[in-house]
Amino acid sequence: MTEYSRLKTSRSAAIRATLDYPVIDTDVHTNDFTPAFEDYIAKYGGVKLVDELRKTEASRLNSKSNGKDWYQQTPEERQYNRTIRSPWWARVTKNTLDLATYTLPGLLYERQAEQGSDYSVLFLNNVLAPAGASAENRQALQRAVNHYHADIYRKYSDRLTPVAGIPLTTPQEGIEELEFAVKTLGLKVINITGGVKRPIKAIADKYPADKFPEIAKYASYIDFYGLDSEYDYDPFWAKVVELGVPVTTHYGSQGWTGRSSISNYMNNHIGHFADGSEAFAKALFFGGVTKRFPQLRVAMLEGGADWGARVYIHLVDRFSKRNIKALENYNPALTNADELFEIFERYGAEVTQGHSLDKDELTKTVLGASFSRHSRAPIGSELDDFAAAGIETIEDIRDRWVNSFFFGSESDDRTIATAFNDKANPLGVKINAIYSSDVGHWDVPDLTSPLAESWDLVQEGVISEADFKSYVFANPYKFYTQANPEFFKGTAIESKVGNTEFKQVDKSLVVA
Repeated sequence: MTEYSRLKTSRSAAIRATLDYPVIDTDVHTNDFTPAFEDYIAKYGGVKLVDELRKTEASRLNSKSNGKDWYQQTPEERQYNRTIRSPWWARVTKNTLDLATYTLPGLLYERQAEQGSDYSVLFLNNVLAPAGASAENRQALQRAVNHYHADIYRKYSDRLTPVAGIPLTTPQEGIEELEFAVKTLGLKVINITGGVKRPIKAIADKYPADKFPEIAKYASYIDFYGLDSEYDYDPFWAKVVELGVPVTTHYGSQGWTGRSSISNYMNNHIGHFADGSEAFAKALFFGGVTKRFPQLRVAMLEGGADWGARVYIHLVDRFSKRNIKALENYNPALTNADELFEIFERYGAEVTQGHSLDKDELTKTVLGASFSRHSRAPIGSELDDFAAAGIETIEDIRDRWVNSFFFGSESDDRTIATAFNDKANPLGVKINAIYSSDVGHWDVPDLTSPLAESWDLVQEGVISEADFKSYVFANPYKFYTQANPEFFKGTAIESKVGNTEFKQVDKSLVVA
């Protein structure tokens, strides 16, 4: 009989044994055993929901043109249709034990110690498949999926918790599913898409989707919920805060400009989670969501943490040049026409030879497009891109970016050093990088490796031991408990943190 316990040979288990704090993994991917899953869905809502699930799964996994996916098309057809390449061999399969582990809740629970984890948040690979379902079946299917996952993982809740998928086509739909997931099912983390695709109305009105489906496929934009949305999502964010729910997303940008190769999956893949999550996070920031809901906690996963630091730095830099007072440096009305004319008289003869301009004409000419390209000047808040976010100081940027957002960084991601570089990050802050192993996907061929790979970064001097502690414990703990102080009640984490001294500083958790 095969011996499945490898605790004695797991580097991650050995490292965990040396730590005086628990390890919280925010990104574990699991699969459902399809026959049991579909039986549950059918009993829950009928065969039509199973058919809907299968359609959404097929649509999500395959980019099709003329009824053929990429692998069925010839190179000429791919070029003609511009069919984006989807991944091949995207799951761990050679490691048979791990393949079974991601599908069997009891085995995953048993192997937590081998992985070096004390608590894992689970992202079922089809948890958000219902988001692509028809309007008629979307909510019923999402409810069935969430109910199934709540049921099969309930008895493992001291170490494992599944996320609830929440569709956000409208804020009301999101509120209804949020309340059901939390109040009825007892789920306590939600997973959303970082945006929803909507038709461009000016084009949709002229070319209705039922008559021009190919046009409708491309004539769309992405609503990121916080900025320029057709809907007011504040009631949804308010409900999230009221119920004490941390928000997570794996939001990618494959298919966007620059990520639409018809031949190379890696070209489309590298950096796409960071791009997608950046668009989502900036919409919440500039739309004032993090100002109006300072208790909201959002984690963007699989994109790394370095982009969180980069955007934070750029926000501070841009604000210093483009805040409402600094904008006066670029106000055409403040150009001194007399001084400009005098300078041109002294130094401009070579350039202006043959052109006789008075001072007003000269000013308009030199200002060029800055003076004349717009029919009118911006009015009020139109001038200030930071107005809705309520930014008056760089401390406001810190509070509404650094405090609100957490960034899932995978175990071997060396760019995490950027997040912890408090010398480069304004105000000496460290970005909230959180341990996100991503086990269950192709980038983790052995689930016992990630914690050890993260510890390698300490040994190589990429991050410090204190940063490692923040990464695998303090930051994830802060993410969940700042949203819901009772999040870890009754879990393995509750008993372990009782032996660790904590203190509150500036309303943020610091491990002493």
